[in-house]
Amino acid sequence: MSLDEPTRAKITDLIQKNEVVLFMKGNRRAPACGFSAAVVQILDELLPSYATVDVLSDAALRDGIKVFSSWPTIPQLYVKGELVGGCDIVREMHASGDLQEVLGARPPSPPEVRVSDPAAQAFRDAAESESDLVHIEVGPRFEYGLFFGPRAAGDVEVQAGGVAFLFDAASARRVGTLSIDFIEGAGGGFKLESSNEPPKVKQIPATELKAMIDRGEAFELIDVRTEKERAIAKLDRARPLDEPTRRHLDGLDKETRLVFHCHHGVRSQAAAEHYIAQGFRRVYNVVGGIDAWSSSVDPTVPRY
Repeated sequence: MSLDEPTRAKITDLIQKNEVVLFMKGNRRAPACGFSAAVVQILDELLPSYATVDVLSDAALRDGIKVFSSWPTIPQLYVKGELVGGCDIVREMHASGDLQEVLGARPPSPPEVRVSDPAAQAFRDAAESESDLVHIEVGPRFEYGLFFGPRAAGDVEVQAGGVAFLFDAASARRVGTLSIDFIEGAGGGFKLESSNEPPKVKQIPATELKAMIDRGEAFELIDVRTEKERAIAKLDRARPLDEPTRRHLDGLDKETRLVFHCHHGVRSQAAAEHYIAQGFRRVYNVVGGIDAWSSSVDPTVPRY
């Protein structure tokens, strides 16, 4: 297979512009295959930032990178313009320590931790001994883990609120500034929030949607249900998620507030997550959908 010049130029430009670039399936936040995910996990442990290129989004690029590198599989890691290799080689180099040297990886700096007084006290109360330290794990999608245990080699320690917090290297690089609070009562517990965490869909009840409307707040309300369902019951302010609405949303500033609803909140959650992935940062899903609106806000809207 030959490589056309536009694709060759594109690949060359990506490799030259980025000191470390991974050609992969999916992206750093959402790898689309296990081999890509394994390399991302290793790079996340060693580097605060690097570039990724999703070959699944461009068929010419997906085939072209294999010809360009004379390497038959994806992912492919390039460092300083040179091909390092695929998943197996990256794993082997990581285990031997060679990858750290190639990348010029430095030990991670301790992240900043801000812990509330109730959270600090809760940690102190839960510890069973002085060697029972708080370990914090932050996954690639900012899944948080908390557990108590002794110090381990490579842990990054941060003192805050009179409590010692330990991070593995990948979590320390990923987290940025971490805020920790403790909520009392049913449904409470530790609440962790990272300054580097990507936006997530916020859940709001129908009563809060009504309050936003009453306050005259600016937002786009989008109904993702079918036309048949809209003929049964609808909110006058909501626009259907049809092609004209999609074009309208594509032209909006990414800070525009988007509120999605459906019948019970499942389809609208999927639509909201799609627009988060498109770069919108203030995206909401109405919990319980229009059914919750009928039961808790306006009983004149028919239920079905």
